[in-house]
Order: sequence, then C-alpha cells, then structure tokens
Amino acid sequence: MNYLGIDWGEKRIGLAYADEVGIAVPLPAAVAASKKDRLRQIENTIKDRYIQEIVCGYPLNMNGSVGFKAKEVDVFIEEIEKRFGLPVHRIDERLSSHSVEQGLKGQKKKPDRRSGEIDSRSAALILQDFIEEQNLNAPQFPEDFEG
Repeated sequence: MNYLGIDWGEKRIGLAYADEVGIAVPLPAAVAASKKDRLRQIENTIKDRYIQEIVCGYPLNMNGSVGFKAKEVDVFIEEIEKRFGLPVHRIDERLSSHSVEQGLKGQKKKPDRRSGEIDSRSAALILQDFIEEQNLNAPQFPEDFEG
C-alpha cells in the first residue's frame, strides 16, 4: 500500500510518502503560488508514486475540539476526495510543526518556512503516526506462534 501524507496550509502543502516498508519520508512541498498548481503537484505525486490512500493532518484545537482551521482542512479534504477518488484519513496533527521546528533547532539548522521543508517534515510525522497507529509495518502473529 502506498500512502501520501499531507500537512495542509493555505500557501504551502507539506507532502510525505510511505509504502509497505512503513517508513514515512518527506517529499518536496507543494509551494506553487496558485492553488491550481499546488493541486497539480499533488496529482503528479499521486500518479508517480501509485498512491492508494491519503493521510491528512487534522488540526484539532488543544482541547480536542474542531475549530476554524480543522474546518478549512475539511473543505480541502472534500476537494481532494472528489478530485482523486482516494480514501483520506484524518490524523490529529497538534504540535507536529512545532516538533519539527524543535528538532531542526536541535540540529542547529535554521528552518526556512518558505521552502516547505517544515511542512513536509510535519507531513512525514503525521504519516508515521498513522502507520504506527495501524501497525502496518508489524506482522501479526498469534501469541503461541513458534515459527
């Protein structure tokens, strides 16, 4: 199964990829000036990587409620479901960008927001969370398996 992770933003859309190996890797972010071009990049990524499911970060409020940003993501998800006909999973993304920024600071690397690097690394975190939640990379054996 091939997955596309998305960290949606109005100006930049972070992208990440994972397959059956179960390791999410950042891809170049969709940072084109127009929404149409950003969606075209997503479409090309879906085709080039044979994406079967999409995992989208869902920005819940800190108290777990659905706020304005989550409603914007709902509109985006509805659009990509119609356009690409693929299932889309929502994953709680609270603090994912903050975690990436802190990690980059720990590496003494200055994060550049405009490049989309933070957004794509966030998409990889979101996608990795989904994979781990689904246990996609762990074989399921009965407890008494002696193989």
